[in-house]
Amino acid sequence: MTLGRAIATVGGFTLLSRIVGFLRDVVLSAMLGSGALADAFFVAFKLPNFFRRLFAEGAFSAAFVPLFARELQAHGREQAVAFARQAHSALLLVLLPFTALLILFMPGVMALLAPGMRDEPATFALTVEFGRIAFPYLLFISLTSLYGGVLNSIDRFAHVAATPILLNLALIGAVLGLTPFLPNSGYAASIGVAIAGLLQWLWLLVACARDGVTLSLVRPRWTERVARLVKLATPVAIGGGVQQISTMLDVVWASLLPVGTISALFYADRLAQLPLGVVGIAIGTALLPLLARQLRAGERQAAMANQNRAIEVGLLLGLPAAAALWLLAEPLTRVLFQRGQFGPDDTWRTSGALAAFAVGLPAFVLVKALTPGFFAREDTRSPLYIATAAIVVNVVLNVVFLYGTALAHVGIALASSLSGWLNAFLLAVVLRRRRQWVPDHRLMARTIRLVIATAAMSGALWLGMRVLAALLTRPDLLGAVVLLGLCALGAAIYGVAGALLGIIRLSELRSLIRQPRAARPDVKPVAPDGQP
Repeated sequence: MTLGRAIATVGGFTLLSRIVGFLRDVVLSAMLGSGALADAFFVAFKLPNFFRRLFAEGAFSAAFVPLFARELQAHGREQAVAFARQAHSALLLVLLPFTALLILFMPGVMALLAPGMRDEPATFALTVEFGRIAFPYLLFISLTSLYGGVLNSIDRFAHVAATPILLNLALIGAVLGLTPFLPNSGYAASIGVAIAGLLQWLWLLVACARDGVTLSLVRPRWTERVARLVKLATPVAIGGGVQQISTMLDVVWASLLPVGTISALFYADRLAQLPLGVVGIAIGTALLPLLARQLRAGERQAAMANQNRAIEVGLLLGLPAAAALWLLAEPLTRVLFQRGQFGPDDTWRTSGALAAFAVGLPAFVLVKALTPGFFAREDTRSPLYIATAAIVVNVVLNVVFLYGTALAHVGIALASSLSGWLNAFLLAVVLRRRRQWVPDHRLMARTIRLVIATAAMSGALWLGMRVLAALLTRPDLLGAVVLLGLCALGAAIYGVAGALLGIIRLSELRSLIRQPRAARPDVKPVAPDGQP
């Protein structure tokens, strides 16, 4: 599968997931609002997500995919699946007792995570209960990550990219279906999180079985391959831990601000995650196994070309998305969320945070495109050092913005964006100095033209907002239609400008996603005689 086709597959399903996710957020905002109940649920939901990004999407995934690709390329599918079974058993050996311990000591964990909530005993008690209900999600989603790594490595991207849809559907179904039978909608949402993890794991379990991959349980053993997995995963776990600590510190800062701040940051982050998920995560997911295989086969120039094209695609979609989110932050928030328990003050808080998150969106996309250049070479230490430096800056900026300015919760989002830019810059500098990534002429020339096209689109959006200002203040169907029309206008202007500047060509798009005739890597493995 070509890089473009893989990105299109992952990005398409991720877009569908984000659309369903918006419906989920509309339901949650209407049922939970943006008050104490919502804060309790979102803090509880952040806890398993903290460890999911640490164990599943962070350290484990970054270490497992290159090693699995190496086994697949060098020794064939049977040996690669045998390694996956060993990793499966090792993961369970860690996660089962860890999950039980966290559920047992949930009050202490929540006291560390959201100290400001201890001043409200009723809200804190709800947070602990919601956390205990939702935390088993971690076990299932970590197994889902393992199965997804196997499927991505053999170019089966669709099933993996579709799994987040199940989380959104489970939450919608639980909140709408279970709330009448429970004390409040927070309990229903927490149950929905746990059910979603189970459904996602079963979904990929069936997908692997259909593709002839059975990850049956084996006795955990400390083998050379498992030792290598742990060695590679440890720096990423430390870096991911520092990153997640920074994320959790955002919750700590927000818990010290007025009620509703945590929820406002959550809703803003959800909106910002749409382009990041469709573009950034799709690029990272598709690029890592491809780079790992090409470097293993000694195809260094092909790997560098694919990294340049990944960055180009990221900027092609990330720059206009960031500009649009920054300009349309308030009307987007109003149309999507302002109903039920979500009022005008909540719209004001959320849109301010969204505009600040939008500033860092291109940086977050670049991080997703640059990091596989390290992980594919089994270098997990360099991103650790870079991420740690960026996170230290993030913490310093949070303190400065919260206590030295009047930015309040907007400062929390802005600190994340600025530290994201530092992260992307340092990753690019290190790869460039090692000559593991050299930006080609096409990338440099098109980046300049992408900025010009984005500026043209932004100008059109700004003028449209001035003309339609009165209609954009309506949180009803008419306001939604006007906002949709304005977004369509911006997309059309960007497309026309891109075509005129030569950065969007139909022939290139067709060749980018065309299926190559070469054999798939799981069908014809090469001999184990090359070094990455």
